[in-house]
Amino acid sequence: MEHGEDRQITIIDEEGNEILCNIVLTFESDDYNKSYVIYTAVGQEFDEDGDPEYHASSFIPAEDGEDGELFPIETDEEWEMIEEVLNTFFDEEEGE
Repeated sequence: MEHGEDRQITIIDEEGNEILCNIVLTFESDDYNKSYVIYTAVGQEFDEDGDPEYHASSFIPAEDGEDGELFPIETDEEWEMIEEVLNTFFDEEEGE
């Protein structure tokens, strides 16, 4: 599992706008045979209630190490798995 302060990706929203995002973490799931990225939009890290707003996508890493192609999360099972990974990640962060 990787995480770092300086890793960013640019995503395209539904309206075709480019949004710079900070990568929170990336991980692979053997259950779904996919890689996942969890990220926050720069400048939009929190929702109206002040809670962190996290986004997640599955992705296929590019062969040459460049950013791969992002895909939406399609099933509730995947969302539950992602939430578990995120919760575990934050529990470990607090424990350090």
